[in-house]
Amino acid sequence: MSFTFTEDQKLLSESADRFVLDDYNFETRRKIIGQDGGFDRDNWKKFAELGWLALPIPEEYGGLGGSTVDTAVLLESFGRGLVVEPYQSCIVLGAELLQFAGNVEQKSQYLPSIAEGKTLLSFAHIEPTSRFNLCHIRTRAIKQGDCFIIDGEKAIVHNAETADYFILSARTEGDTNDEEGITLFLVPSSSSGIKMRSYPTIDGLRASEICFNSVKVDQQHVLGELNQAAEYIQKVVDRACVLLCAEAAGAMDTAVKLTVDYIKNREQFGQAIGSFQVLQHRAVEMLGAKDFSRALTYRAAGAIDQSNASERTRAVSAAKVEMGRSGKLIGQEGIQLHGGMGMTDDMPIGHFFKRLTMIDAIFGNVDFHKKRFAQII
Repeated sequence: MSFTFTEDQKLLSESADRFVLDDYNFETRRKIIGQDGGFDRDNWKKFAELGWLALPIPEEYGGLGGSTVDTAVLLESFGRGLVVEPYQSCIVLGAELLQFAGNVEQKSQYLPSIAEGKTLLSFAHIEPTSRFNLCHIRTRAIKQGDCFIIDGEKAIVHNAETADYFILSARTEGDTNDEEGITLFLVPSSSSGIKMRSYPTIDGLRASEICFNSVKVDQQHVLGELNQAAEYIQKVVDRACVLLCAEAAGAMDTAVKLTVDYIKNREQFGQAIGSFQVLQHRAVEMLGAKDFSRALTYRAAGAIDQSNASERTRAVSAAKVEMGRSGKLIGQEGIQLHGGMGMTDDMPIGHFFKRLTMIDAIFGNVDFHKKRFAQII
């Protein structure tokens, strides 16, 4: 497999890097986090104008039909600036689920609007007791006539407070952990019976706990076949894991550069601490960990679109394991080499470590994916 970027991918990377460098410095990000909803609507509009929202959406629905590698290139640049706009929740998860599970009418109605930045989605799937089990669903959807009545709770729903629709997973038959019996619903966020508690997460994003109390949806809001959503969810989550690793690769890249710049300029005992060989070795270890994790990420990004299910799953879990290991090493070393300053909220390095820590925990940490990798034949 070739890891050489195409000319279009290089231009995409340069464009996104330029945006982060010019419009998304550390202080600007602080101000954005403080806005209602936790992100800048003007930036979201700019993403739409630049074609970034349309990138992974099929051409027949107003998109550009980009590959997973294309989207990984964009997410890596976003990671360099810790971009907080809801690309992961709306495009990587929401739009992809709609693309895989929705019928032609649903995709024609919603995907063009998503590509234009006019409609926001959020994936309401994780539950308070589900841990990393994607099939652990207690939320129930009971059919009554031509409608479904949904009752249940969802946890850590990113960007829920600004979403126009939730893509909700609910059990239409079977027991809590059964793979069969899960169905996806497109639920308007304005529906009666929805209660939400929103909060900032440690990495600067926004999330919500949501209670669905006798929420009524009609048949046209069912995505895909009844009871068959587990396959869609797993495929989209695997792709999301790869793109989270791509974002982490960008975050690690900036964390390494921040640390190297700091030890080059920080003086102790009359000379820059970067002149001490032991610190140079630690910086090299950080760089090597970042490069290895990035290589596995792009290998997995290629496998998502080209390989069978077994190869895809192994590549995804391998990338997620190495991202978790490398992110922890780079974050801890970055804090250590910054000394006491690294522990303060005013230094960017700590914010990169927080985001890397959260990425490790999303959809399975190192231990989970090591076991998953070992179980795949």
